[in-house]
Amino acid sequence: MCRILALCASEPLDVNPWIRAFADQCQASKEFQGHGWGVASRTNERWLHHRSIQPIWEDAAHQAPESRLVIVHARSAFRNEGIEVGNNMPFVSKDLTFAFNGELRGVKLDVPGTTGAAKLFHLLERFRVSADGDVGAALERVDQVVARRSEHVRALNIVVSDGRQLWVNSHFADDPDYFTLNDAWLPEISGGLRVVSSERFDVLGISPEWTAIPNHSLRVIPGEAPCS
Repeated sequence: MCRILALCASEPLDVNPWIRAFADQCQASKEFQGHGWGVASRTNERWLHHRSIQPIWEDAAHQAPESRLVIVHARSAFRNEGIEVGNNMPFVSKDLTFAFNGELRGVKLDVPGTTGAAKLFHLLERFRVSADGDVGAALERVDQVVARRSEHVRALNIVVSDGRQLWVNSHFADDPDYFTLNDAWLPEISGGLRVVSSERFDVLGISPEWTAIPNHSLRVIPGEAPCS
């Protein structure tokens, strides 16, 4: 039941105003999003990773570096359990960065992990190997396997990046006002900026033209051209 923000720009972007605007929306969310947060920024062909147990709106001292590719996650822990910084997303492993927003009931996955999100990430990594590195194919298989092995998929929204592109999996069965992911394109920002967010918000005096990402869809951003 978390919140996700992803930014993909053609040129390096000051991401901090975007994180602050997103944090304000997280603070105002109908679900408590204060069980910690994290941000992964792609810089010099590697991920710079910050995670904190503080709510995203209280960790004001952190300043993320300029980047073309950023994933931010604000956590709402399931049943208020496992509240420790190691459980905060984004998860980063080598070149892969992963964030999940959703709720699975009665799911059975034979993979390592202390949380459902960690199990999903390990499953994605396993399927990526068997798919010869194809992140999109691996993510599609994760969606299919989780659907088969769960009593109910309330939502399975995932944003993942290999350091060049973003893949966005939109999948939910309940509460579309909460679980719908949103997309905006701002050609005037940093040579062209694509934003994916659980929340719609204004920033720097700009009101993006948000569109809903369709349910049961898998999208790659920005297509052929890399973010970094």
